[in-house]
Parts: sequence; C-alpha cells; structure tokens
Amino acid sequence: MSLVDRLTALRQRITTAAQSAGRDPASVQLVAVSKTFPIEAVREAYAAGHRVFGENRVQEALEKIEAFNPADLRWHLIGHLQTNKAKKAAPGFAMIESVDSVELLQRLDRAAADVGATPELLIQIDLAGEATKFGARPEEATAILDAAAQCTAARVVGLMTVPPIAAQPEDARPWFRKLRERRDQWLASGVPAPMLRELSMGMSGDFEVAIQEGATIVRVGTAIFGGRTYPSPPAP
Repeated sequence: MSLVDRLTALRQRITTAAQSAGRDPASVQLVAVSKTFPIEAVREAYAAGHRVFGENRVQEALEKIEAFNPADLRWHLIGHLQTNKAKKAAPGFAMIESVDSVELLQRLDRAAADVGATPELLIQIDLAGEATKFGARPEEATAILDAAAQCTAARVVGLMTVPPIAAQPEDARPWFRKLRERRDQWLASGVPAPMLRELSMGMSGDFEVAIQEGATIVRVGTAIFGGRTYPSPPAP
C-alpha cells in the first residue's frame, strides 16, 4: 500500500471513529509523525494534501523545516523539550506539545517574544506517574496553567498525554478519559476555555479510542509512513 493509500485509509478511520462518537470529523486534527523519516516522505504526504507534521527532536525537525516549509505547512514538536533548547524551538514550530514545567513555559514565551513568534503550546500531563516518561503531574500542571495567563507571545491552548503502553487499544481508554475529565475539572474551576480547547492523545495503535474519548489532535506515524528502522547502537 502506498503512502497516499495509507493516508486515505487513515482519514476514513478518523471519520468513522468521530461519527461513532457523535462528533464532527473536522474537529479532529491529524498530526503525521514524520520523525526518523526523510524529508521526501513529508513532501509526498504534503502532495497528497496533508499539512500538519510532528517531530520528536528539535535538531532533526529544524533541518526538515529548512529543507521544506511552505507557508501552509504546520510543524508540531511532540517530543520532550529541554529548557536549554527553548530558544531554538520557539520560532520553529506552530505548536509545541510537550510543555511540562513553568520554567519551560516561561523560556518559550520569552524566546517567542524576542523573535515575534506566537507558538501554541500544550501542557503534557503525566497521569500514570511513569518514571520513564516526561510530563507534569496534574497538581504541577495547575501552576503551569496559572503561569500561562501571564504569557505575552506563546499561548497555552490545551493538554497532551502519552498513556502507558497498552496491549489492546481499549486498555488506553481510561487514561484518555482521565485527561478529558481533568480538562473538564479545570474548566469548571475557572480556567479560560481557550487555554483548554485541545486534547492531544492517541497514536497509531489507539487513536480511534482517543477520538471516542474526546481527542482533538491525534499523532500518527506508522499508519501513514510505515514501520521505522532505527540505527543500531555502535558495537562496544
């Protein structure tokens, strides 16, 4: 199956999942996760009509952005961002999905203001307390939301989560539901709705469940670009 065929099939699955939940398919944005794939794959997906791509590493992403960045293409940073790379990241991405501290938020805001950029930001929430994953605990995220009200350039527009690895898609449902419920609690407590309009959750193996639980952004790579081949570590 070609990339175009996989992308077409994926769009249909998104439509079906949204309709099964009584939602407008247009309310779900697909981020094509192009990490580790060559820029030619991005060009091919772009030619097929796709416009939003996600990268995990700042340097790899900036190299792709330099090589191919038409005006209507949007790049998302979906991987962990170290605070010392905020200055590079702020002007390069339309959205940064992995804000996990007040310090990172403030550094991104200052860096964006310095160059006249206005990136959208998502707060990455760690719901399961996994030591191997990044993200702010819900109680820490409250402080980030409070600090976001003082931003002058960058704008917090929602939440992101990466649930524990699940054997079956249904196993991820409780984590997606928890993020939606946490969003609803913050809205009820008075957090402005524009700061919580997006829920980024769901990947190739579980995005349909995520959509049923309220995802507005799904991050899908393998189902579009195929399996990844990672370089082998050097021999000792």
